[in-house]
Amino acid sequence: MCVERRHESRVEPFTIARPYNYRGLFDGGWDVLREARWRRAQANGLIPRGAGLTALPESFRSWSSLTEDERAMSARGMEVYSGMIEAMDANIGRLVARIQARGELDRTVFVVTSDNGPEPSDPVHAPGMNIWMALNGYHWDIDTLGEPGSHGFIGPEWAASVSSPSSLYKFYASEGGLRAPLAVSGPGVKPGQRVSSAAFVTDVTPTLLELAGAPVTTPPGKVAMVGRSLAPVLSGTAASTYWPEDSIGLEVSGNAALFRGGLKIVRNMPPVGDGRWRLFDLSVDPGETADLSGRRPEEFASMLRAYDPYARRSGVLDLPNGYEVERQIQTNTQGRLYRRYGWQIGLGGLGLLLAAVLSGLWLYRSAGLRRRERVSNLRKLGKEPNR
Repeated sequence: MCVERRHESRVEPFTIARPYNYRGLFDGGWDVLREARWRRAQANGLIPRGAGLTALPESFRSWSSLTEDERAMSARGMEVYSGMIEAMDANIGRLVARIQARGELDRTVFVVTSDNGPEPSDPVHAPGMNIWMALNGYHWDIDTLGEPGSHGFIGPEWAASVSSPSSLYKFYASEGGLRAPLAVSGPGVKPGQRVSSAAFVTDVTPTLLELAGAPVTTPPGKVAMVGRSLAPVLSGTAASTYWPEDSIGLEVSGNAALFRGGLKIVRNMPPVGDGRWRLFDLSVDPGETADLSGRRPEEFASMLRAYDPYARRSGVLDLPNGYEVERQIQTNTQGRLYRRYGWQIGLGGLGLLLAAVLSGLWLYRSAGLRRRERVSNLRKLGKEPNR
C-alpha cells in the first residue's frame, strides 16, 4: 500500500506493509457467516433473543454446489472486502489522530455510516462487461484480486450474509437494504451510549446544523428538508426522534416501505420479491420473518393508506407490468457500453471477419496447392488422377 507522508514543505511517499489478512476466514461459506452474525447480534443485545432469521431466496446457490475453484474465488472476494473495511477503519483512526494533534478534536463532530445495504451485484459476469474490462484495463483473477486494476464483488449470497440478521440487501426495502450503522461522536453527543430509536439519512443534515449552531432555513423557491435533528437523542435528553404515530415512507424502484413506531409495511419486487405488501413488528422480529398483515388487518390497512400520501408527495411512479430493476440496469448498462465503445467493438468485429476471410483464402489456396502437387506426383508415376 503506497501512501503519502505530508510535511509543511514537501510530500514524501513511503510504503507500509499490508496488515490485513483474512485468508481462510470465509472458506466455510456464506451460510456459516450468516448464522454466526445472527447469533452474535443476539449475544450483543442488538436484536432480541430468539429473533428469527429469514430464509434465503430459493434462487440463491448453495455453497456446496460451487466447484472448488469457484469457492476459492468467492471466499477471496470476501477476504478483500473485509480487508478494505479494516483499512478504512485504520485510516479513519489516522484522521482522528491528525485532528487531535492539531488541537481540533474537541470541536469536531464525526459521523460514520454506510450505503443502504451490502451490494449484491455481480458486474464481472454481466453481458458486455468483459469488453468494458478489457478496454479499461480491469481484470478478475484470484492472485491479484484487491490489487490496482482488479474488479471485485461479493455477489448476492455473501451480501445477504453480510446484512444478517437483517433480510436481503441493497435496492430492496427489507431491513438488509435499509438499515445501516450510524456512529456519531463529538461535542453535544453523550459518549458510550447505544441508541435504538429510529433515524433516517434525511436526519443527518438537520442534526449537523443544530450541533454547529447554524439555523435551519429554506430559501425561497426551494424544498424544505424533511428530516429531523437527532441532537436531543444524541445528547441523552430524549429517548426518540419520532413519535409512535409518525409515518415515514421510503421507495426505490418499486421496492417500498413505511415505518410507524415499531411496525413496518414492506413490498419487494421481483426477481427476489413478489410485489406483495407485508406487515412486520420490528421490535420483536427485526429479521422480518413473520408477516402480521392477516393477524392485524386494521393496522395493516391504516399503514397502506398512509403510504399513498408519501408516494404522491415524493413523486413515486407506478412501475409498468413486468418491470425488474436488475434487468433494467443491465439493459441501460449495455446501451451505454455500446454507445461509448461501439466503434471499437465494430472495428474488432471487422478485424475478426477479415481474419476469417483471409484464413479461408489461405486454406483454399493451400488445398489447391496440395491437389496440384498430388496430381503432378501421380503423373510422374504414369497414373491419371481420379476426377
